Amino acid sequence: MHDSIAGIDLHKRVLMVVVGSVSGAAADDGSQPREPIRFVKRRFGTTTPELLHLIAWLQQQGVQQAVMESTAQYWKPVWLTLGFVPDAAQRQMRTVTRRRTQLTRDRVRIQNQLESLLEETRIKLSSVVTDLLGSSGLRILTALGRGETDPAKLAAMGDARLQCEPAELADALTGSVSEIHRRRLQQHLAHLALIDAQMEELSLLAADAMRQHSDAVIRLVKIPGIRVLSAQQIVAEAGPQASAFPSAGQFSSWIGVCPGREESAGENHSSHWAKGNTYLRRVLCQAAQAAVRTKNSFFQLKFQRRLPRLGYAKAIWAMARHLSVVIWKILHEGAQYEERGLPATPQAAKRRMQRITQQMRAIGYAVEFKPLKTEAVLA
Repeated sequence: MHDSIAGIDLHKRVLMVVVGSVSGAAADDGSQPREPIRFVKRRFGTTTPELLHLIAWLQQQGVQQAVMESTAQYWKPVWLTLGFVPDAAQRQMRTVTRRRTQLTRDRVRIQNQLESLLEETRIKLSSVVTDLLGSSGLRILTALGRGETDPAKLAAMGDARLQCEPAELADALTGSVSEIHRRRLQQHLAHLALIDAQMEELSLLAADAMRQHSDAVIRLVKIPGIRVLSAQQIVAEAGPQASAFPSAGQFSSWIGVCPGREESAGENHSSHWAKGNTYLRRVLCQAAQAAVRTKNSFFQLKFQRRLPRLGYAKAIWAMARHLSVVIWKILHEGAQYEERGLPATPQAAKRRMQRITQQMRAIGYAVEFKPLKTEAVLA
């Protein structure tokens, strides 16, 4: 029997590789004899020919597993060479959806900075409008940035559907805006416009890259809590068939939504979740919170049963775990989602299908949904 494992220390120009191996026959009782570990050291460069030499040498040494320690981003070429890596098309889908996620975070950061800036000017716009960066909010902020300070004129730019009176809106827009405030506001709005343009472009790129996998996206968006952008992220991260995961349990473990095991002497001392795939963990956590708010859905009923015993946070993670199982079955087995909660009203089902169809068309998919007849499962 021969077991070998490699340890690789990665740098920009050099790879320091050590292979440790143990060889020997098994004892009569099946246990392994305590043979001394043999270490072999070698140094490689980081160019493509050197990486090919590294592969040949590791195969010659009988290495099946390797662990790496890296500075900065120098692990990527070796990882792409040695590790299990999705195909090029899926990696491109990942870069697009992950970049869109980063821009979404940047947009939230800008909104927080705008909130802080408005507080300095004593303008309370976010207190009277639901979305500071909605159509009404952006019109008012743009006018403020151009130098308009009359509260009445600013309030007149609000949409008629706002849930506040014009006088209340005018009071919220009464403040003191200096030239420096206006310049900073202009910069924030310019940055926001750039991010919005890039996000729109990335959404089109993602739709084009996943056009051949549109069936998987369409099947995923039928799950409560999952929208089109979330479905695209799932397909990009897991693959259109989740073919790398033979079971739903392995898929859940890879995402990091399974309770952990830190056992000693037969006792579990920690059930903290593993880190897993951070992008899918975020998507599933958000989707779980949306799913349990979907009226009469199976997820809402299941969440309500677990909430008193587990508490909110653990009950949400339980729903995220259940979502991962449903997603795996839809991708890996090609299943269709059927709602098994209480039957929704025809109006609610129609509104949901119209919303999903509109979202799909916005990114270039021409689809039509027909609501399925659901079978109620009572708790």
